[in-house]
Amino acid sequence: MKYTQLGRTGLKVSRLVLGTMNFGPFTDEAGSHAVMDAALGAGINFFDTANVYGWGENKGRTEEIVGSWFGLGGGRREKTVLATKVYGSMHLGEGDPWPNEDRLSALNIRRAVEASLKRLNTDYIDLYQFHHVDRHTPWEEIWQAIDVLVQQGKILYAGSSNHAGWHIAQANETAARRGSLGLVSEQCLYNLVERRAEMEVIPAAESYGLGVIPWSPLSGGLLGGAIRKENDRGERRSGGGRAAEVLADPVRRAQVQAYEDLVAEHGLEPGEVGLAWLLTRPAVTGPIVGPRVAEQLESAVRAVELELSPELLAKLDEIFPGPGPSPEAFAW
Repeated sequence: MKYTQLGRTGLKVSRLVLGTMNFGPFTDEAGSHAVMDAALGAGINFFDTANVYGWGENKGRTEEIVGSWFGLGGGRREKTVLATKVYGSMHLGEGDPWPNEDRLSALNIRRAVEASLKRLNTDYIDLYQFHHVDRHTPWEEIWQAIDVLVQQGKILYAGSSNHAGWHIAQANETAARRGSLGLVSEQCLYNLVERRAEMEVIPAAESYGLGVIPWSPLSGGLLGGAIRKENDRGERRSGGGRAAEVLADPVRRAQVQAYEDLVAEHGLEPGEVGLAWLLTRPAVTGPIVGPRVAEQLESAVRAVELELSPELLAKLDEIFPGPGPSPEAFAW
């Protein structure tokens, strides 16, 4: 495994991030523990979760599973850089949510941290991320709450998720006026198919020293050999799912086919190339991979060692062109 600094911090993290969203809904507790053990064994030290994972009436369940794994001991917590998130409503039961059960008010941040610490079976969170921008809470209030938690030793760093470039600028300019560290990471949708983050989010992250953590790095399986898997089954993909919807479009299907043909010519696996491409991008710390079973980690780990040639990178740009820099991309 390779490691890098998280943004402008001194924190060393693996170039793959273990996503835990499947833990609970799709992978039971024992299976989840096996995945985390395999990740740690492969050198992945950066784990990502969120307070709402588990979803519906099971919100918080994923954090509980991570916490039970920490409870097994063996240095699991000490070896793990733990990231979780706050924003979504944690209301359970009947009736409408009570006020202040969601978003980024100082009150909800305080309550949400305490609840996550309990579920995660730990006394501190390494990276506390804002799951979405809160348009109703001023950054001065958010940083006041975060500064208190840092002073109390309950969190070490703060990051954002699904924020625009100007949100990152606004957040860190406000933090600078307070003498606070500000955001050190941004978790955003970014992959070969979806490159709009390159217009403003990536440049903002570079400018302010944030590490970028791409989610959905294989575009919901689209870049993982979706057409080849269809052919292996001898039939078109049926049913729902983002990949199936995209492949129903002849233009996008031809694009994905060109991608699979290209990587096949180089003797490579599509999913590994999709991850390796992200690791060549400016400001990217590491993509989030979310295996349901431990065996699915092997391909992702191989991607870290994969060196993509300039020729291959150029061809990938031809198949999946980026939007270009801002403002040129939309101004003329």
